[in-house]
Amino acid sequence: MMSERKMLAIDLGASSGRGIVGTFNGSRLKLEENHRFSNDPVILNGTMYWDILRIFHEIKQSIGKTVVAGENVASMGIDTWGVDYALLGRNGQMLGNPVHYRDARTVGVQEKVSEVLDPKEHYRIAGIQTLDFNTVYQLFVERPELLSEADRMLNIPDLLNYFLTGKMCNEYTILSTGALLNAEKRDYAWSVIDRLGLPRRLFGKIVPAGTDLGALLPQVQGETGKTDLRVLTVASHDTASAVVAVPTREKDFIYISSGTWSLMGTELSEPLINDMSRELNFTNEGGALGTIRFLKNIMGLWIIQESRRQWKREGNEYSFAQMEAWAKEAEPLRCFVNVDDPSFSAPGNMPERIRNFCRRTGQYVPQTVGEVVRCIYESLALKYREVAEKIQKLQGKTAKVIHVVGGGTKDRFLSAMTADACGIPVAAGPEEATAIGNLMVQAIALGDVKDLAEAREIVSASFELKRYEPSPERNLWDDAYGRYCGLQHA
Repeated sequence: MMSERKMLAIDLGASSGRGIVGTFNGSRLKLEENHRFSNDPVILNGTMYWDILRIFHEIKQSIGKTVVAGENVASMGIDTWGVDYALLGRNGQMLGNPVHYRDARTVGVQEKVSEVLDPKEHYRIAGIQTLDFNTVYQLFVERPELLSEADRMLNIPDLLNYFLTGKMCNEYTILSTGALLNAEKRDYAWSVIDRLGLPRRLFGKIVPAGTDLGALLPQVQGETGKTDLRVLTVASHDTASAVVAVPTREKDFIYISSGTWSLMGTELSEPLINDMSRELNFTNEGGALGTIRFLKNIMGLWIIQESRRQWKREGNEYSFAQMEAWAKEAEPLRCFVNVDDPSFSAPGNMPERIRNFCRRTGQYVPQTVGEVVRCIYESLALKYREVAEKIQKLQGKTAKVIHVVGGGTKDRFLSAMTADACGIPVAAGPEEATAIGNLMVQAIALGDVKDLAEAREIVSASFELKRYEPSPERNLWDDAYGRYCGLQHA
């Protein structure tokens, strides 16, 4: 048996970040969180930014804690949300804080881009779901003076790796989220880049997950303390890391990476790009170790999180456990919303927006906290059924199980609803899928784990899973699904 190996995963989400130390003994992986911090956007002169320098400071705090604890960490890797980036000048300095994907600068940009690039042609090349905040759209509306001065574009994890090591590269999985790549060639879509007038010099060498970027810079070690750890690219998009940790033995499976966003899809060896996938707005993003993540972005638990923030602004600080308990008491299947309706994408009074949607569509209008929460949960479960049916239709295969991984596995009520709504068993876990996948890619890169299949066996052996079977009352969901489908274009 190998001696224990320690690795550090930096997992950055849209609202918080963590440092998690993984200890691997050759057959089991154990996790210990060593640092946690909030990730709060900053609005300045009407623009929403990421506070990237504070994020970098917090990463160094996590590294420093491993040094103080004498943990002899062998490697570290960073995963984050997708699409966002920073521009760097010819001197290697950042030209400005990265803009947040929820900023309003890309509202309506798709129509402008379509004037110079046919959307069907763009999808045929990139195979990416059309979303206003894709990197390609952000770059299209970028300030001209910045583009003229910029020498490189780095997505967020690549930027942070550069801060740590001084090495610039573009990791494949995170780069693939931005609709800038040719999905089949797995290289830059130069025809798209040229058509949109973007400077070719911005786009550097593409590297796979598991690339060794070297040691920390001396000035970084001056702040963190002396450490021999190596910085590795992992599956740098957080969903790509989460999918690595799906504990499946089957080749064909459906997953939901459940958090602020719900990313629902399946794993392929090659992109699936045709007229139907374009019409259904599915995306082909890069996965670890040569895989393709064929999926849809769904608004996810953002709606619950933002509703909770609204109630807190009104002076009522409810726990998630309280909200779930009240939802269980509310009458089932009375009203639904389209969770991907644009009205739910921006921060604000989410409960009132839900009521307005229900009024507009002639449904019962939820009044209590429990009724609002139940409406959100049931709407998400029905959205999952809609997407699961589309995945199975596109593949011509029937799913035997839906794997739910990530923070959303804590919402047991939602997992049970998903099994009922879809009529398919749900296997929930692990909760820390993104950090686990991050660590497993490091273990593969270090030679401790052979491949993706072995990594998933280790995940299955290391973490408890919970299974939810469709209940006898699930036939009620069929009628609800018919009503739900009638609302999707409201």
